[in-house]
Amino acid sequence: MNSKVTSEGSKFDGLKWLLVISLVAAGVVGNSIYADQSLFYRVVVLLVLMAVAGFVALQTEKGKGFFSLFKEAKAEIRKVVWPTRQETTQTTLMVVVAVLVIGLFLWGLDSLLSWLVSGVIG
Repeated sequence: MNSKVTSEGSKFDGLKWLLVISLVAAGVVGNSIYADQSLFYRVVVLLVLMAVAGFVALQTEKGKGFFSLFKEAKAEIRKVVWPTRQETTQTTLMVVVAVLVIGLFLWGLDSLLSWLVSGVIG
């Protein structure tokens, strides 16, 4: 019975995705056709079309999966232990110093090799 429900859902999902694509295409084409109209009205219409297309897309299986993934990612971000301002400053300074030291070393090595090659070549 689950396979029948899934196959029916996938049929309707195809139609829903077709509707989403149609809404996006209508927004793109309508925006170019009505380019002489006020920007405010075009933006409002595009935002409404985007909201309707997003709502329809969230009604599909992939849309529901995306929304679930989004909620889980938001919950995981809350679990992260963010560094303090002092830790961030110290780490940044260490990276800057390391980049400067390596940059000076590579500049010196390049200058030495350039001097040696120009001495050999003449």
